[in-house]
Amino acid sequence: MRGVTTIAEAREQWAPEGVYLNTASYGLPPRDGFEAMQAALTDWRGGRTSWEHWGEASEATRAAFAEMVGVPATRVAIGATVSEFVGLIAASLPDGARVIVPEEEFTSTLFPFLVQQEQRRVTVTTVPAARLAGAIDATTEVVAFSAVQMSSGEVADLDAIVTAARHHGAQTVLDATQACGWMPIDAGRFDAVICAGYKWLTLPRGTAFMAVGDELQQSVVPHSAGWYAGADVHRSYFGPPLRLATDARRFDTSPAWFSWVGAQPALELLNQIGVDAVYAHDVALANRFRAGLDMGPSNSAIVSVSDAGAAQRLERAGIVAALRGGRMRASWHLYNTEQDVDAALDALAA
Repeated sequence: MRGVTTIAEAREQWAPEGVYLNTASYGLPPRDGFEAMQAALTDWRGGRTSWEHWGEASEATRAAFAEMVGVPATRVAIGATVSEFVGLIAASLPDGARVIVPEEEFTSTLFPFLVQQEQRRVTVTTVPAARLAGAIDATTEVVAFSAVQMSSGEVADLDAIVTAARHHGAQTVLDATQACGWMPIDAGRFDAVICAGYKWLTLPRGTAFMAVGDELQQSVVPHSAGWYAGADVHRSYFGPPLRLATDARRFDTSPAWFSWVGAQPALELLNQIGVDAVYAHDVALANRFRAGLDMGPSNSAIVSVSDAGAAQRLERAGIVAALRGGRMRASWHLYNTEQDVDAALDALAA
């Protein structure tokens, strides 16, 4: 991977068997990440090694994610899912807190707050995503939302939401799962940025991150703390006293070793290319596709089409897309090309 700086060069790392337009469901791994994971699995099967160096891969991946979103690695926790991190924040809210969430929000961000509504009188108000900034007021404790909505591809007005939240003293919890990897995200603007790695970051399933600000680090209770949340993980195997890390590592859960081994080369490759370059590439392809469907341009790598039969026409042509909410969803990423756009348009016109 050394020296790779362009998408054209990096594309040699991927080998989709056909036209793959479903990154919003799961991303395809680059060759170096896939082979690293396979090598670790082979070592595991043969019992040829201890596990410590697999843990080193998780630390390198933490650093790579921190670099991508522009914060120190000390502000990044690692885990397996978005909901486990959102759940920590939700469970740490004071009784009676008020939370605002888009009504179309993915449930991994919504459900953890709804659970607290049932248990501790936390009030969860849902509004259309486009009206989120205007719904924030002085009674709002937390606004939790996706940077990009998974069903429609709608990109949130991050500036307006952050401005409103700061004005009213509300905390911002951003689910960047459908954004990180193609859309530049400055995690320093938010109280928490949470992201699953298996979509646009092209990492194995079982990898997730939370970039958390200093204030939230102090207020969130690390309910899932285990040995990997210890100040020194190798001296936290057994026995009291409680000795957690003083930074975001206190929210870590024990890493799924093989997934993180595969994650390190993939995330380092994305940083080598640069998210700005991926953004320009992905949105250009999405807009080429939109133009072919007589749709106006957008700022999203996801195109949602209100034609339930479109997904079936693509499937008959051997093109993988998705059907979400009765709409065909095509998601465009760095391993896609203009030829893929044209093939999808031809299939839809057939």
